[in-house]
Amino acid sequence: MASASGNLSRVAIVGASSLRGKELKQTLEDRNFPASDIVLLDASVMAGTLTEAAGEPTFIRALDSESFDGIRFAFFGGPFVDAEQNWAAARGAGATVIDLTGALASNAQSTMRLPLLGLSVAAASTEPQGDAGADLIYSPSAPVIIACTVATGLTRFNPRRVVLLLFLPVSEHDQAGIEELESQTTNLLSFRPIEHPVFGAQVAFNLVSEQREGAKPRLGEARNATVRDVARLLEGKASVPAIQLVQAPVFYGYAFAAYAEFESAPRPDELEAAFANLGVKVAASGDPAPTNVSVAGESEIHLARIQPDPSVATGVWLWGAADNLRLATVNAVRIAEEILGKSAE
Repeated sequence: MASASGNLSRVAIVGASSLRGKELKQTLEDRNFPASDIVLLDASVMAGTLTEAAGEPTFIRALDSESFDGIRFAFFGGPFVDAEQNWAAARGAGATVIDLTGALASNAQSTMRLPLLGLSVAAASTEPQGDAGADLIYSPSAPVIIACTVATGLTRFNPRRVVLLLFLPVSEHDQAGIEELESQTTNLLSFRPIEHPVFGAQVAFNLVSEQREGAKPRLGEARNATVRDVARLLEGKASVPAIQLVQAPVFYGYAFAAYAEFESAPRPDELEAAFANLGVKVAASGDPAPTNVSVAGESEIHLARIQPDPSVATGVWLWGAADNLRLATVNAVRIAEEILGKSAE
């Protein structure tokens, strides 16, 4: 559905008050996305909140039956349930739906896309998708993007095994995760009891490998979803790494460690060049290793210099970090840019 403003498109962000929704708006602005209007949508409790878009004051609007009229791209960045309940209305109004919540991960009509790596596949299978499902798209999460990038960067060196450990920030649970870590930290330092309705465990000053209650999705469910999406995207292109997730007591940014073992170990500089060719920012000699703090606001995955394992002659270690919100939203906006580019051809 073309906009009345020539080559400009009307864009809607559903879940505009969420951390991911706010980052989506910022990413659209930073990348100068050709939007004639950015419509901010959210649950009724947030409707009427004054904010800004493209430097102009605006209000967050409530979701209703007319929310998607004239919208070219509808980004779903808030709660899973909002995408689950409203994607069909957006599609019915003629919008291209780009889902960042996972609500379309098992929808047979949708595609999952990772433009930077040239990966596109039916979201519910491992079959290449082509142009089918072009108006219903699942944009994968930050850990999926990291895992696919690590696997793709290593694949031409034929690794025997790849193991990836990802440290999750609490912002993956949106503002509720941020507030619970703040509350737990304050209460522990004040020797007061802590509550953990979001995580089901103490997260402050702690690392958590499993959750028996609380968090939705729980770590095990998030890990299974990550492995599922990585396997679908990499099918026939690269080996799927062994993946583990650990909840870390940090607000923003993924840190990750990866171990790769080869029949004959490539030189670290060859590996670093392969990652640089994928758009990964590799530290220069003498630079400090990236951290979840140092990558804040960065669009790329950052990688430290690759280190040989001291006890396994053919093994190497990778250490990296990425801004979880920015990495996910940049991928989603790239999808829309790719669609606009193809429609202009």
